[in-house]
Amino acid sequence: MTAMLKGLFTALTLTVSVTGVLAAKPNVILVMADDQGWGQTGYQNHPALKTPHLDAMAANGLRFDRFYAGGPVCSPTRATVLTGRTHDRTGVFDHGYALRLQEKTLGQAMKNAGYATGHFGKWHLNGLRGPGAPIFKKDTHHPGVFGFDEWLSVTNFFDRNPIMSRNGKIEEHDGDSSEIIVDEALKFIQSKTAAQQPFFTVIWYGTPHDPWVADDADKKAFTLLSEKAQEHYGELVAMDRSIGTLRQGLRKLGIAKNTLVWFCSDNGGLPRFDPPTTGGLRGFKGSMYEGGLRVPAVIEWPAGIPASRITRYPAGAVDMFPTLAEVAGLKKNTMLKPQDGQSLVKLFSKEIGQRKKPLTFRSRGRLAVIDNDHKMIAQPDGNKTQYELYNLKHDQAEQTNLVEKEPKLAKRLRRKLNALDTSVTASVEGHDYPEKKVATQPPRIFWWESEAYRPYFSEWIKRPEYESRLKRFLGQQGKKN
Repeated sequence: MTAMLKGLFTALTLTVSVTGVLAAKPNVILVMADDQGWGQTGYQNHPALKTPHLDAMAANGLRFDRFYAGGPVCSPTRATVLTGRTHDRTGVFDHGYALRLQEKTLGQAMKNAGYATGHFGKWHLNGLRGPGAPIFKKDTHHPGVFGFDEWLSVTNFFDRNPIMSRNGKIEEHDGDSSEIIVDEALKFIQSKTAAQQPFFTVIWYGTPHDPWVADDADKKAFTLLSEKAQEHYGELVAMDRSIGTLRQGLRKLGIAKNTLVWFCSDNGGLPRFDPPTTGGLRGFKGSMYEGGLRVPAVIEWPAGIPASRITRYPAGAVDMFPTLAEVAGLKKNTMLKPQDGQSLVKLFSKEIGQRKKPLTFRSRGRLAVIDNDHKMIAQPDGNKTQYELYNLKHDQAEQTNLVEKEPKLAKRLRRKLNALDTSVTASVEGHDYPEKKVATQPPRIFWWESEAYRPYFSEWIKRPEYESRLKRFLGQQGKKN
């Protein structure tokens, strides 16, 4: 065989091999931290925190250094992940709002495509606020309604020794919350692997959201920090360890190669911590500045991302549904229009130049657009609107407002902001749905205001995560009566 024929044969064999691997439906796992800042990883050289397992994942996959949450707080980003849409479109205007039943979700799409679907951990899309409580089977907006066959979930953030709900049945668990849900997710994954069924698994941590309660062993590295920082960073140590457990579990099952694991955080880091949480970015959780929106993110998928890389391509939670739709071969009609994200599949193998579709945000009356290196923010200021323009390539800390110096660029981005506002307002009013109106939504309330939870008060008031809030609520009720 000539050298040329040998080369062609080798290339053909490699092509057939790679095509064969990708032809099999990849398993998909979405992992999301709760309040982890952009700077809170080992690979970003955090001065106190080590994250060896997340670092290993990053070293074996595609690490994003400019990845953005769906919004500056938690529920909005979760809505964006599940819909591919800027969160205000979905009715999730802030934390604790319910996701509209009229939305088309990633969970439903994956289920309809033959995937086994499971949700583990924080939900926060059913209209209930307050520390995480079990979700009842009669809840009109539980994970199962949005496409998850199996779920072990709580309404909101949760900590050590949590009380959770398995498909509506209340269970008590012992240990660190991150490790609990990863262990439970692995049981789900193992059963689906044995059944030779592809799976879509969502693992949404309650870490490092307050209240901060870490194991003593996990706090040892932080004795020089404040007491709350010791607990906070101790929780992140346990979360990172659970990522290691997840990766090891996939290897043991022999499915790591064709399992796509996508890690990110739901919003920027928290204020009033030393060392700071946002790696030098401006602002924190709740802010439209980079510190509130930019988050750590990594995709590991050996079959689809064979060479590790760090990218500064601007991407975000809004891109997750369109990307996974392409990866899993979902039909285009599984996504409700308008879609605000784009598929990132081409980025898996190489850099793809400038982003064509800007990243857009609307939250609490504020607007922001990120168009590659430039970012414009519009914020209410009394009866006026304050505009800020930054070049993130040269000024990622957003210190120099270029609105006056770059009038043409500012005018162009203001047009994009206005178009975004008009489009999202139409969505808010229900124009995206066949009915052209919004169906009745549950109210945004604290779970203890719901009659469904009242029978559990006498028992749950003994739990530290509920005690003070329940006592306060019952005291207020007593004064009214």
